[in-house]
Amino acid sequence: MRTRLFGLAVAAGLAALASPLAAAAQTVKIGVILSLSGPDAALGNQIQRGLELYVKEHSKDLPAGVKVELVTKDDTGPNPEVAKRLAQELITRDRVSLLTGVVFTPNAAAIAPLTAEAKIPFVIMNAAASPITRMSPYVVRVSFTQWQFGTPIGEWAVKQGWKKGYTAVSDFGPGYDSEASFQTGFKAAGGEMIGSVRTPMTTQDFAPFLQRIKDAKPDVLYVFIPSGPYATAVMKGYNDLGLRQAGVHLVGPQDLVPDNELANMGDIPVGITTSGNYSSAADRPANKAFIAAWQKAYGTKDLPDFMSVAGWDGMHAIFDVIKDGKGKVDADAAMKVLTNWKAPDSPRGPISIDPATRDIVQNVYIRKTEKVGGKLQNTEFETIPNVKDRWKELNPPK
Repeated sequence: MRTRLFGLAVAAGLAALASPLAAAAQTVKIGVILSLSGPDAALGNQIQRGLELYVKEHSKDLPAGVKVELVTKDDTGPNPEVAKRLAQELITRDRVSLLTGVVFTPNAAAIAPLTAEAKIPFVIMNAAASPITRMSPYVVRVSFTQWQFGTPIGEWAVKQGWKKGYTAVSDFGPGYDSEASFQTGFKAAGGEMIGSVRTPMTTQDFAPFLQRIKDAKPDVLYVFIPSGPYATAVMKGYNDLGLRQAGVHLVGPQDLVPDNELANMGDIPVGITTSGNYSSAADRPANKAFIAAWQKAYGTKDLPDFMSVAGWDGMHAIFDVIKDGKGKVDADAAMKVLTNWKAPDSPRGPISIDPATRDIVQNVYIRKTEKVGGKLQNTEFETIPNVKDRWKELNPPK
């Protein structure tokens, strides 16, 4: 019986080898690390749905017989040791060809050195602290850096006649970048910073900090938090403590008013100005097509946000790597594709990777939150084209 079973197995194997389709079939395994549980689950979920939607819509564009397999791991939030362990497992046990995803900067920073050791491309879909792409030659970022948003909104704030500024940022890497970038733009335009505060990264109780800021009486308050429910908590505190009525104008990067979180904020954000790289309300043909595909997949009441579109664009870049290699992923060849990658018709507008920095180049939009047709949206009203990471320009490699 045992001999017969062995013979059947061999026969089945030979039959598979004889089939041209089976011989051509090839699976590219992609390791995805995201925060999918705990208080930060909403953030990872937006990226996951964006990348999975791209796979669904564009698998037909891959070379014949080639498919992708997403091997997804949950880092549970800002947990660098967990993220590092998951990346090691994906590289050594699952033998993925590329790594991608990652919501939080500390997690990406923990993963980056492994990519240099293993020579495996790492396509970051969020983590926004500027220095990360310098941690390994195999890292490329398709999302944004906080320096792309803070300086423009700082300059814009001074043009409104707001001369005294205050910053409140979460106490981790992107918060420091966001703080410095706003202060740089604000002071260069003639504004005066009268204070700053850093809040615990995972707090949703902003009342003590906002009260201190209200007492300082700035003209403008710039806030950075890790998006999602943190943004709603800031809005609630801003409203409950009466900062608007006290003449404190609230501005920030797009994390402050993520599209998919607006429905939870009531009318508090109406009139607030932010800077960002994407709004679901943008009147671009590529964005309209993206919204249509998104709502067909996830429901007409659901909206993507900047994390969703980073997931979509990140998979676009990865698919271009796979197509260039005809289903095979060689790390160095992949990095040549990634470091020269362009997408003129992204839902957020034209984007590209700067070969010198391996970081994203994109339009930055100044947006105002408005109520249109009974729903809140972030309306883009000013465009700053082809913005690079200002931090890298100010801090060239030594």
